[in-house]
Amino acid sequence: MREVRRIGLTGGIATGKSYVRSKFEELGVPTIDADVLARDAVAPGSEGLTAVVARFGPGVLDAGRALDRRRLAHIVFADAGARRDLEAIVHPFVRAQADAWFRQLDPAQHPIAIADIPLLYETGGDTLYEAVIVTACDPEEQVRRIVARDHISETEARQRLAAQMPIEEKVRRATYVIRTDGSHADTDRQVAEILRKLTA
Repeated sequence: MREVRRIGLTGGIATGKSYVRSKFEELGVPTIDADVLARDAVAPGSEGLTAVVARFGPGVLDAGRALDRRRLAHIVFADAGARRDLEAIVHPFVRAQADAWFRQLDPAQHPIAIADIPLLYETGGDTLYEAVIVTACDPEEQVRRIVARDHISETEARQRLAAQMPIEEKVRRATYVIRTDGSHADTDRQVAEILRKLTA
């Protein structure tokens, strides 16, 4: 039976993945956001949250007994071992949910679908996708965007950048690259061009 062609979307932090995903959506391509799935993985009452508390302690919970993301981020971005432990809890859930989502799509209606997965290469998930689109911009621009978006210091922004595979390496491994240093119109043009190639 014919299946939906699975396309991965990834890139460095603050390289415009969410914007690019929204543009593909506007052009009629179904997309799924791994960040949303990751939040579901550690939602209140979930097995994932229980596992996170068992590993990191009750200090990572807020007053409402939900996960305090900022507090957990401080821990995992400063400690590679802690980050790997968190990924081992969250990623299997995300992968299973994305797989189930792709399977329920009708290939006659949607020949391709896109999963936006920030750590696609870091987790070896790229092997599950027919093609990978990487969003990229200058690393200094990434730092500026992270500071502005997340209201954190430049040091913390660089720490988050260092926790990911260098953007040049992701670009090297990509099937398609979308540069987001320019205007939105420039990014839109690249999205449309890649969609033409994927559906040709």
